[in-house]
Amino acid sequence: MSTVAPSTPSPAPQTAAQTSPQTAARTSTAGAGAFLREFLRDPLRTASALPSSRALALAATAPVPATGDPVVVELGPGTGAFTDVIAERLGGRGHHLAVELNPRLAALLRARHPGLDVAVADAAELPALLAARGLARAHVVVSGLPWAAYPREEPWLTDVVAGCLHPDGALTQFGYSVTRALPPARRLRRRLAAAFEEVVHGRAVLANLPPAFVLTARRPRPPQG
Repeated sequence: MSTVAPSTPSPAPQTAAQTSPQTAARTSTAGAGAFLREFLRDPLRTASALPSSRALALAATAPVPATGDPVVVELGPGTGAFTDVIAERLGGRGHHLAVELNPRLAALLRARHPGLDVAVADAAELPALLAARGLARAHVVVSGLPWAAYPREEPWLTDVVAGCLHPDGALTQFGYSVTRALPPARRLRRRLAAAFEEVVHGRAVLANLPPAFVLTARRPRPPQG
């Protein structure tokens, strides 16, 4: 759930992940426990002590196309709260790449979604990760990264992601309502506004604990300089 420390990607499957309800049920409890342990180990690099709710996952994954073979990237998927919904939306179509820095969470993610393309890597390596898989650009990037984990100096991760998206692609980033006025949140909104022509602040998802919202950024700006 963070953006530091690289790892070389391994060869990966070229189709979206599919997970049976039985597999998800067997691993959900273990995943929640692992999420709490990782939060206690490093709260600055893990977004929350609890996995995100399905209601938040539905909001964050709304831009995933219902047709075609899209490339969908997750940044900081953790134990897979958003991954589950993305897999449902894709239904085996396209390519679903999950970029998770924490190797323990990545291992749980692979167990939960055996067909998922999981890269244990820094989110800033996204251009190289896509290139290694023969993928030109992503159609959707769903970020579960904590706002405080975004780099505070160049290269800005928002610019890196914008450069990896199709012109009509979208980035979603969730945040907690109680933290929206804090410096990391204000800084990220400024960077998103600089990297994208449109940034929409979604309604509060009160069913999540704590209440959260989703920022949706569209129309990436061309690189400057």
